[in-house]
Amino acid sequence: MTEQKRGPLDGIRVIDMSTVVLGPYAGQIMGDLGADVIRVESPRSDMTRWAGNSPHPGFGPIFMNCNRNKRSLCLNLKAEGAREALMALVKTADVFLHNVRLEAIERLGFGYEAVKAARPDIVYVHAVGFGGEGPYGGRPAYDDLVQAASGAVSLNTMIDPGEEPRYLPTLAADKTTGLHAAYATLAALFHRERTGEGQFVEVPMLESFTSFLLIEHLNGHTWEPPLGEYGYHRVINVHRRPYRTKDGYVCIMPYSREQWLTVFRLGGFNLPDDDPRFRSMSGIAGNIRELYRMLSEATANRTSDEWMEMLTAADVPVMRVNRIEDLKTEEHLAGVDFFERRQHPHEGEYRSMRTPVKFSASPASLRRDPPGLGEHNRELMREAGLAEGDIEALEVSGALYSLMPEPQEP
Repeated sequence: MTEQKRGPLDGIRVIDMSTVVLGPYAGQIMGDLGADVIRVESPRSDMTRWAGNSPHPGFGPIFMNCNRNKRSLCLNLKAEGAREALMALVKTADVFLHNVRLEAIERLGFGYEAVKAARPDIVYVHAVGFGGEGPYGGRPAYDDLVQAASGAVSLNTMIDPGEEPRYLPTLAADKTTGLHAAYATLAALFHRERTGEGQFVEVPMLESFTSFLLIEHLNGHTWEPPLGEYGYHRVINVHRRPYRTKDGYVCIMPYSREQWLTVFRLGGFNLPDDDPRFRSMSGIAGNIRELYRMLSEATANRTSDEWMEMLTAADVPVMRVNRIEDLKTEEHLAGVDFFERRQHPHEGEYRSMRTPVKFSASPASLRRDPPGLGEHNRELMREAGLAEGDIEALEVSGALYSLMPEPQEP
């Protein structure tokens, strides 16, 4: 029988000492791609284990959504023998990922130089709030703080100056930086494959998220001296919003002159063929605020289904506005089997999201359900080369800790 392909990172071992969302999300991406990801936690564990409802304590929904394809090792690194045990595991690893502040990780004995001494070609990835060379280097950071520092919380005031700043209702900075951490790790592994050389990789949240936001919003200030204002005018248009229909909302994105005319005529506007607003794309761009306002009037004349059917037939980009609760049964997501119902070994049935990217030769895989705290302590210590007596001594001293739920009744 042919062995199941695990993914393009099969054979890579990642020690993931990160917490909350940023690092664990990056680690899960690598796990989905086939890496052996070892989640190292303290007995206090990750707060996401406890946030939200779960069948048993320690399996919160956020934890479930960014910790699959990992094994769990729970170590009290302040207890005797724990540091040596983890360093023995480090010697077997390719990547060491964490988001502990440098001073703290140095005190624990796992700064870059110490880890490099144990594994010279290690790819050491440090996710931080702010780049170490700047004045904020070393400060603690969370998603809200980075949204504030990056200007993200003021984006809504660019649309309506009368509004107060507000956070984006998602952990945007954490997840965006997690993606940066994942690709940075892969690039460093590629460098090592070419040269045999490991390296220290810093992934700062503020810089990562700011670069993400300013792709469009640096706008006229891309040039020196500036040739315009900050903010991409199409995106910060007060009329750019989902359009109300007779029974719901739709998103319509006409791009060409012909598509704009098609939408307005289907919406009941009697526009002359020589309307100056539609003579060129520059004319459309110059009148985009007014056109979005007109679009909101046009859509009110038909139902969402009517707009979906007519505009799809006319090849005009259109999409129904879904609520979060609609996604479990959304047609396209169902068609690509995006949600997978799985049976967790001790938490019962749950819903997992498949990795969104596809590889024709080395597909990603879901091999492990999110682990209990310390669920794989013994097997990982054996893989690190520890004898059974040494493992038992670590358990007795409290250096090794496990919190596993009682088996669920069938």
